[in-house]
Amino acid sequence: MPKRRLRKAAFLAVTAVLALLAPGTPAAARTGPDIPPLTDEQGRTLTLRGWNLADKEHRGDEALADITERSLRDMAAQGFDFARLAVFWDDLEPRPGHYSESYLRKIERILDRAHRHRIRVVIDAHQDVYGPAFGSHRGIPAWATRTDGLPYRPHPDDWFAEYFEPAVQAAFQHLYEDDDLRRAQARMWQVLAERLADHPAVLGYDLINEPMGRMREGESIPDAARRIEATQITPMYQRIAEAVRRVDRRHWLFVEPTPAAGEGVPTGLGRIRAPKVVYAPHFYNAAMEAGRDYDPASGWLPAYEAAVVRYPRAMRVPVLIGEWGPLNSSLPNMARFYEDALTSMSRYATGWASWQWCYGGAYCAMDAQGRFQPNKSRTAEPYAAAVAGAVRGSSYDPRRTAYSLTYAPARGGTTELVLPPAPRGWHVTVTGPARADVTRVPAGERGTVRVRAGAGAGEVRVTALPPA
Repeated sequence: MPKRRLRKAAFLAVTAVLALLAPGTPAAARTGPDIPPLTDEQGRTLTLRGWNLADKEHRGDEALADITERSLRDMAAQGFDFARLAVFWDDLEPRPGHYSESYLRKIERILDRAHRHRIRVVIDAHQDVYGPAFGSHRGIPAWATRTDGLPYRPHPDDWFAEYFEPAVQAAFQHLYEDDDLRRAQARMWQVLAERLADHPAVLGYDLINEPMGRMREGESIPDAARRIEATQITPMYQRIAEAVRRVDRRHWLFVEPTPAAGEGVPTGLGRIRAPKVVYAPHFYNAAMEAGRDYDPASGWLPAYEAAVVRYPRAMRVPVLIGEWGPLNSSLPNMARFYEDALTSMSRYATGWASWQWCYGGAYCAMDAQGRFQPNKSRTAEPYAAAVAGAVRGSSYDPRRTAYSLTYAPARGGTTELVLPPAPRGWHVTVTGPARADVTRVPAGERGTVRVRAGAGAGEVRVTALPPA
């Protein structure tokens, strides 16, 4: 994901126009209970709120150096319980059949930190512009790159344009179609999953970041995306899923469409025949990717929501937004964007990971001094991280700083709420057959509230408000 992808903005802008012209595209989504939630091993309904962790600059002995104890500690302190961790095949398997023990230990150390801070992690097999055979990019190893001798020209100021270079498009086609590369990719995932299957921080595996493919002459972007998803990406996911399931049947598998889904193009992915599959699209807007402000009247967000719910409804799988967030969060309409986006995602997604937890400018959550960048603190809302029972409703009003959860409890189960730091703290009340272990959270502190159901019948309602 982003360095700064100007061509991606152009790609998505064209896709958006074609999508809106396509017949049968609804104007707004009608979400509902037909999209199942993610659950944990106790059967509790999960809500995940978090950020991506990615270090694209360091490799080899310095790989993952930017992801520190501070990163996990600060995320947890702000109330986030989820991270999507980018790992790179080129670091894991620098030579065919040689898997880096050092790299695996680095991944495990990050997972150890996450577990200490009660953060669940999805392992993301990340690629940008295929991999290091093409400039400074990361992902699929150079030894697994076949270009048919076709040209590649770097675009230093417009890196997403490099996806459309003939050599890069050929490389993706070979990855999908060459038997030896298919086996190598599945074997890589099997090695990774077998090593991490028993780690308590692991929630699941995102099988490839933003897969792309080879367009045909005269083919529109939506048509190309659906064809590639149906005929090449779906079989790839099936192969990887089968490989992972030989060593790990416990964790969730996250599958992504092409980036075309970001502008309201329904995916062409088929069914992945494996247990515990999650649909994990990304959520980016063309104009905001180019640094422009959010336009509430553009129709983009309703079109995206209408398209994104089709696949999980048809396949009966949960949804998690693997990446989202604007390049410039300080523009005048960005407060409205965060309000609209968070409201929209809450209707259909079991969770999300914003891009990216780092300390600096652009997409970073924090500035160099460790303070939220403008409007990004809006991502730190109260939520029910795990509900033992059937959720009847939940809501948060940021203007009143008022959160409520209503659920029908499972007998003896424990529900967990996360309350981010608030200037006045929180006062928690429970009505119904349950009791909270915490009723007050001090000002400026994160709160974790555990609500345990008793023996009685009836609904439980939990509210969190500033103290009177």
